[in-house]
Formats: sequence, C-alpha cells, structure tokens
Amino acid sequence: IHIPLNKDMRFYEKYKKKGMTDHEAAYATLIEGMDKSLGDLMDWLEKNGEADNTIILFMSDNGGLASESSWRDGPLHTQNYPLLSGKGSLCEGGIREPMIVSWPGVAKPDTRCDNYLLIEDFYPTILEMAGVKNYETVQPIDGISFVPLLTGTGDPSKGRSLFWNMPNNWGNDGPGINFNCAVRNGDWKLIYYYGTGKKELFNISDDIGEKNDLSARHPEIVRRLSRELGDHLRKVDAQRPSFKATGKECPWPDEGD
Repeated sequence: IHIPLNKDMRFYEKYKKKGMTDHEAAYATLIEGMDKSLGDLMDWLEKNGEADNTIILFMSDNGGLASESSWRDGPLHTQNYPLLSGKGSLCEGGIREPMIVSWPGVAKPDTRCDNYLLIEDFYPTILEMAGVKNYETVQPIDGISFVPLLTGTGDPSKGRSLFWNMPNNWGNDGPGINFNCAVRNGDWKLIYYYGTGKKELFNISDDIGEKNDLSARHPEIVRRLSRELGDHLRKVDAQRPSFKATGKECPWPDEGD
C-alpha cells in the first residue's frame, strides 16, 4: 500500500474498535483491502478452473513507511518491528520483504525457505517457469532464477552477494536512509555511509533488528565486504554523491581502508 492513507471504510470501524489510532487504523484497512482484492482474484481462478494452471508470486517493493509522523503514529522507525527503519532505508526494515509463491504441482505447499533473493530475480525466474530458454535482452539481466529454491533442487543464494546503492537524498531521514550503499553475503551485511565514511556491520541471522554494530570486532570482514562492494559499484558504473563544499565525489567504500 502507499500514501495517502485513504482509509477503506469497509474495514475502518473494525480497527478503530481495536483501539488503533486514525492513521494506523487507516493503514490496516488498506492492507485488508489489498488482501481482499487478492483473495477475489484467487477465488476467480478457482471458480474458472484456472487455479492449477496459474503461478502466483506475491512480494512488496520495499518495507512499510516508518519515517513520516504525518502518516504513521508512534515512535518513528519502529513500525516494522523487529526490523529497524522502513521504506527508503538500507536497514532490514527497508529491504526485507514478505514473499509468497504458489506454483501448483511444483512448489510444495506450507513450506518455508529462508534463502535470500532480490526482486531482480523475478524476470529470469518467470522465463524459466514459462519454459522460455532461447532469448535475447536489450539490457543485462541482473538477477538469477530462484526456481531451484522452489523445487528444492539447489541454492542459488549460497555464496551470493546482494548489493544496494542509494547515492541520493530521499527526502526523509532516519536509520539507514540517504547517501549510502550496502552488501549482504551470507549472515553478514555491511552498510557504508558516503558522507561520513562510517561503516556498520551486522550479523543478520543473529541480529535481525540490527542493534549490534560488529564492525570494530570484525575488521577483516569489514575490509572484505568493503572491497566487494566497491568493486561491484565500479563494475556497474554506479552513481555516488559529491561533497557540496568541494564538488569532489565521496570515496568508494574500499578507498582509504
């Protein structure tokens, strides 16, 4: 869902009776409204005999809004608890998304996979699902197919690094927001802040809320991930911000280590 929070009056009173504030009740009604719409589509597939012939992929594009008091109530950057921060952030609250896949006859129902992927992986995955093998694309394909995760035949995320880059000012502020980049490899995640040179290191498996910065305890991991992140950003010709005072570009994450 997105702002503005135009509440869905079909469900509004239900959430107000639960004691929720106006903003949070409106947010909840939009979530339920989306859920009902998806349910209506799935009911249609069932009624028309297409449910077993349809793959459904559900995913969000970013974490829930948690940085604007004009739309969310309560302490900011906590609305996606136990994840830290939200939309616009490179903390887990901004980049970790709910995802569900229904693939009748292939993906086993009621199973869970903890391996990670990116939404860029959807394109090659859908092509493989459709049996499309010989194709050409105008742009490079950034993702890899996660069909092996759905079929239990492999783990394309093993040893794989994921990268994010936010060299711009999003317009809000908070943990992990604005002028930064990040890399995730296995349990470890490094966030680099262009303007200050600060680096944060988290073990996501042990600390999903990113409360314990381990950069001082594991300098060798910081150096390794900084090199990997810097190499990737250069390889893809990534943008980086500049200092207003000098016009000089901010250092890459592996410069000056």
